[in-house]
Amino acid sequence: MSGATATTYEWLYREFTDDADDTWLYVGFVRGLSPEDALRRLGITPGPLGESGFGVAAYGTDAGTVLIEVGWAGIVHDQADRLSVGTVAASVFATSDDDGFTYCVDGELITTFDLYGYPERSGSDPDRLQAEIEVLGMDVDGELPELPGDAVSRALALAERVTGVHLSPARYAGAALIGPCDHLDPYR
Repeated sequence: MSGATATTYEWLYREFTDDADDTWLYVGFVRGLSPEDALRRLGITPGPLGESGFGVAAYGTDAGTVLIEVGWAGIVHDQADRLSVGTVAASVFATSDDDGFTYCVDGELITTFDLYGYPERSGSDPDRLQAEIEVLGMDVDGELPELPGDAVSRALALAERVTGVHLSPARYAGAALIGPCDHLDPYR
């Protein structure tokens, strides 16, 4: 497991948060898949974005791929199980209306929870990541006097910790393989 912390991903959280403090971020970390393979599993063909401008950007890393959705339908988050076949995948999403974390191994949903509601987690082994969650200072039992202000950054760090896939600011600033997702539900 990596030593990522909330500070490691504060930049990514801020990149997708506007001046009104509204966040629109859908991101997936997948170990051992190339950007081409990750997009293929989502049913996305690399190419220019369609009329809507919605799509998925895939950033190759030493350990796998990080996928960032350009749009807000949750294609990356909702397909974490498909991405994890033969490997592991973690996804994080945060919008002004909702948020969540999902961890899948070989197509199986291991755990999923709201970023501010870990006590209501579910999955085939919902407690598997508890030690990592505690290290990151996330609200394990719902008894913290205040919700952590950096829950999204902590969840992104958790995704790195459980997949071993790291996205640096420099890698994010580089080229990505991009493809449109207008043809996928719920964009249709």
